[in-house]
Amino acid sequence: MSVSEDRTVQPSPATTAPAPGVADPAPLGLAAFALTTFLLSAANAGWMTKATGDAWLGYALAYGGFAQLLAGMWEFRNRNVFGATAFSTYGGFWIGLGLWALLVAPKAASPAAAGHDLGWILLAFAIFNTYMLILSTQVNMAVFLVFLTLEITEIILFIGNFGGSSGTVKFGGYVGIVTALVAWYASAAGVSNGIAAGKLRFPVGKPLIG
Repeated sequence: MSVSEDRTVQPSPATTAPAPGVADPAPLGLAAFALTTFLLSAANAGWMTKATGDAWLGYALAYGGFAQLLAGMWEFRNRNVFGATAFSTYGGFWIGLGLWALLVAPKAASPAAAGHDLGWILLAFAIFNTYMLILSTQVNMAVFLVFLTLEITEIILFIGNFGGSSGTVKFGGYVGIVTALVAWYASAAGVSNGIAAGKLRFPVGKPLIG
């Protein structure tokens, strides 16, 4: 076979079929965020009276952190810039918060200093969450409500931590529990809509901005 004939049988890169995408990672990312948020918020709300109050810590690293970060990476693979940015950022948030609790908080000069650390962390993420909340109006109602309740939670918690107000932090814990429940619903909706032959579909609502 000649060189010219060889070229006729080689597949052209332009005609090669694109690699398939991955399954929707959003339900995993939302579930990981919801569970870790629930555990920390339950502690903030004062529900864990017979527990250590640190049940959230391991899951901040493994589930809310690592698993959610993986979901963000898979969203990059699916060319979903919103999901990739949201899940990767909040995966990093939980990993960072877990490392802070393990490495920095025990060495804080005082509880007030640790509280101010948390205030600055939550303020920074509230700023990020603000523009993600605005942009979530183009996704669907379920996702918008996740970012809305999260925004309220972060604002209440950074005010409480800056002011050293345990009552405000406790209130933020209750709002955080609502945030977790909304995120769990959005995750369940994603799973239900991702089952090809499924008959049960949970609605997510239309985007506020079409």
